[in-house]
Amino acid sequence: MRYIEDFKEGENIVAHYLCKKKDVMKTKSGKNYMSMILADRTGTAVAKAWTLNNDIQSFDAGDFIKIEATVVTYLDEMQLNVRKIRKSQTGEYLPADYIPTTDQDVGAIYAAVCGLIDSLENPHLKEMMTNIFVDDKEISGAFLRHSAAKNMHHSYMGGLCEHTLNVAQICEFLAPRYKFVNRDVLISAALLHDIGKIYELSDFPENDYTDTGQLLGHITITSELIAARAAAVSGFPPVLKNLLQHCILSHHGRHEYGSPILPKTIEAMILSYADITDAHIKMFEEALEKGPAQADWAGYNRVLARDIRKSNF
Repeated sequence: MRYIEDFKEGENIVAHYLCKKKDVMKTKSGKNYMSMILADRTGTAVAKAWTLNNDIQSFDAGDFIKIEATVVTYLDEMQLNVRKIRKSQTGEYLPADYIPTTDQDVGAIYAAVCGLIDSLENPHLKEMMTNIFVDDKEISGAFLRHSAAKNMHHSYMGGLCEHTLNVAQICEFLAPRYKFVNRDVLISAALLHDIGKIYELSDFPENDYTDTGQLLGHITITSELIAARAAAVSGFPPVLKNLLQHCILSHHGRHEYGSPILPKTIEAMILSYADITDAHIKMFEEALEKGPAQADWAGYNRVLARDIRKSNF
């Protein structure tokens, strides 16, 4: 297995990869070519088949394929010029090679999440959170195996629970440092803020947007989940439900980032900053991990819109 993160310019590759995306496009001269995004557990790579002949056999996005290709550099990024493609046969590849996975102990993460739920003092929130994360095995199972994003950050199996615990722990750190913070609302919102991603994104190896995810998005899905689960708890206060939903609806912080409403409570404000803090720092971490081992600079990050440097001296 030749992993994508180990590609070197000029290298010839003969290996199997998951095709995440496939499009037939036209050059400026009108010639057809194929553009693909290939993946393994270490990342993704853009691949182009410039000559569509009998060596480029039929396959679909979502298939595992065997390719023969050369690694080239285009606009400072590695990509593959592909000469041959065929569908992979069962037994020719190990699925685990194509599923990026957290290096954290998901059992320990889940135990920490349950510990935070046990620490809640509000009986209505504690019952609802226990129903979601403990009693509902479908949700708890998906929570532990899903990614937190398609590409941006924590985009690997277990990434959702890892990101969620990070955000909750940041909120736990900040809660006692400011007046007027309702800790139970903040911690519950932090644990729930991205739970809708188990419906927004498909399981691995696809890890792509579902139809529900495209139409509704995880913010709306999570808000609706809270409304339904709160209704199942006897005597759940309507204002408490509204405060919790508000944290979810505003946790991206700005309209242009996808939040339909801006944070209007101190809990919602803390959650929005905790979320972006963990996401952005993770982007730095991942950029540094993927950067050249012996270089000070890891390269330009398009999402963060800056060059990233290692703290070597």
